[in-house]
Amino acid sequence: MRSARLRDIVGTAVRLALAVVWLVSGGAKLADPLQAAVAVDAYEILPPAAVPFVATVLPLLELALGGLLLLGVGTRLAAVVSVLLLIGFVAGLVQAWARGLSIDCGCFGAGGPVEAGEERYLSSLLRDLGFLALALWLSVRPRTLLAVDRVWDGGGRVGGDGADGDRVPDETVVGRGAPAGVGPEVDGTAVDDRPGADTAGAEPGSGRREYTGDERGR
Repeated sequence: MRSARLRDIVGTAVRLALAVVWLVSGGAKLADPLQAAVAVDAYEILPPAAVPFVATVLPLLELALGGLLLLGVGTRLAAVVSVLLLIGFVAGLVQAWARGLSIDCGCFGAGGPVEAGEERYLSSLLRDLGFLALALWLSVRPRTLLAVDRVWDGGGRVGGDGADGDRVPDETVVGRGAPAGVGPEVDGTAVDDRPGADTAGAEPGSGRREYTGDERGR
């Protein structure tokens, strides 16, 4: 139980941290759309006609992911999309580094061509890989505290399914199979404690009738 609680706390911190990343990143790009377009174009991957579209949609997507993660709504879906987006960012950085392009990643605004030797590929890659690790955690275990998901799916209730798909066992029902009012089984036989019950076949003086397996099924 303590271990699960600890994972919930860690997951909450991971979710909120990733939410802040997307909100800051998307907000910075949205505040300067022209510079965002310059940063996208600097990777020299997309045709010029597609650059304005990507530069406009990307910050909106990042803000949407940040909002969902902040509230804990659709956490697993937001985490999976984050994983795919971050893989794309990492791939873009790797290809730019391999091709010898002198650019700033523009992950948190600004970006675009820089002077030779001013590139920060290694630090940018390590940072994005760290963000990717956060997204992977939430993809595997989206259950967190202070999340709307937790309210919607009834996570943590007895007999309910948690946000991470773990089933919480139902309470065990004792004495199942005996008629109403009949006590629990003793040595495979149900004992009838009801007032006025037929005591035929009961032990002398006990006032209790024992049911066999066939009688209980009637």
